[in-house]
Amino acid sequence: MKLIIAIVQDQDTDRTIQALNDAGYRVTRVASTGGFFRTGNTTLLSGVEDNQVDGVISILRKTCERRSRLIPAGPNVVESGALMGAFVEVEVGGATVFMMDVEHFEQV
Repeated sequence: MKLIIAIVQDQDTDRTIQALNDAGYRVTRVASTGGFFRTGNTTLLSGVEDNQVDGVISILRKTCERRSRLIPAGPNVVESGALMGAFVEVEVGGATVFMMDVEHFEQV
């Protein structure tokens, strides 16, 4: 058995949970914050049998989109008037996935 921990952007959370539930996977949602922009994320926890891992990963790939975002070019926009209005495009989104072996599982 595996415990899959997936950190996804908030805007991908609802459709990801819906897709996982529709496919028969149970998932627990935990609100979290962090990452490059310190924006709202959701951590999804799902315990699955070893042969179900590929199905969960496939759903995460389909529902957790990578997208572009513009951010200010300098470390501190106020720092330099020359940088004001300058932006850099960065790629965000997707899912960060951790997988752990589960030694024992029990519902009580």
